[in-house]
Amino acid sequence: MTHRDITDRLVNALDGLRFGEPVAYVYNPLVYARAPYDLYWDRYGSPPKEVVFLGMNPGPFGMAQTGVPFGAVSRVRGWLGIEAPVGRPDREHPKRPVEGFGCPRDEVSGLRLWGWAAERFGSPERFFARCFVANYCPLLFLTASGRNLTPDKLKKAEREPLFAACDRALRDTVALLGPRIVVGIGAFAEGRAREALAGTGVRVGRISHPSPANPRANRGWADLADAELEALGIRGL
Repeated sequence: MTHRDITDRLVNALDGLRFGEPVAYVYNPLVYARAPYDLYWDRYGSPPKEVVFLGMNPGPFGMAQTGVPFGAVSRVRGWLGIEAPVGRPDREHPKRPVEGFGCPRDEVSGLRLWGWAAERFGSPERFFARCFVANYCPLLFLTASGRNLTPDKLKKAEREPLFAACDRALRDTVALLGPRIVVGIGAFAEGRAREALAGTGVRVGRISHPSPANPRANRGWADLADAELEALGIRGL
């Protein structure tokens, strides 16, 4: 199974899902930003990988704009060397427009994650020779006010079919890439990875999320991530 097969199946599974209040808008960059997403996979997703880093879901100024996990525009274009046409979601919140690579705002989490990778590895080729970055859920959820709503805040009846589809996609992705460990970026991603990968023999760990909403991340996330990876036995990153 290729990454395109995995993505197509996930998109089809999510297409029929519906979400009620407080969700007012749902963006799926695997649909409208598929070109840069496929380019990211084609360029950097060749197996095997030693470590797969797993995020939660797109941020409004990251993957929602560029199609790349933690996709701060300046890092995706400047360090990953990726730029491709991006469309628009069917329904768009006026306060959260999709401007693609023309978006003037960078996602802080993406700046920190890809900035750390650039500092530690130098080139994308060196980083992706051992690692890959994916997201558990590809959907961005917005309230009527434009506030970002994370998947764990959805109603149980909405979470269950969503998580079932995302669990399957994660298992397929791990089978494709063959990592020895999946590192959840934050508690939610770690928890979903543990549940989805139970019984597969793949080890699961966690590092702190680089979001500015995480006080520890604001005191030097790169050094914190290094220490947490060292504690997991992942050295030389």
